[in-house]
Amino acid sequence: MKIGVYSGSFDPITKGHTEIIVRAAKLVEKLIVVVLNNVNKKYLFNLEEREEMVKETFKNIVNIEVKSFQGLLVNFMHENNSTLIIRGLRAVSDYEYELTMAFANKEISEEEIETIFIPSSKKYMYLSSTVVREVALNGGKLNLYLDEVVEKKIREKIALEKK
Repeated sequence: MKIGVYSGSFDPITKGHTEIIVRAAKLVEKLIVVVLNNVNKKYLFNLEEREEMVKETFKNIVNIEVKSFQGLLVNFMHENNSTLIIRGLRAVSDYEYELTMAFANKEISEEEIETIFIPSSKKYMYLSSTVVREVALNGGKLNLYLDEVVEKKIREKIALEKK
């Protein structure tokens, strides 16, 4: 069985992420979406909240499984019998970073792991979780960027933070 892995922090998961993940799920028999936790990063949502939003987003796609992980992605992949990383690309700056990570993952895995890149559709090339958080914090329109369930969660979280 060909198992692919798509990872990210998903703080929150955007329609840009969703578009790439749905396309990636068509390329493999099973796609594991991994919600990563970087201890050096400050998140709006905790790991469990982010994982739950991702699970809710893909609950109707049978070959997508959602898990969380902290540590080296190659270790997660080894534990889950996967040799394929799937990454989305928005712009040249993404490519430079992702290419560096692809080479590092290939080297760390002793040439066992491959990375493939899926370019974002034009519609989401500019979209990032950072932009979404900024729009949300300033009361902007979020339905262009987020699925309804995620939009509700971010509005609730921001309302709590402002109290």
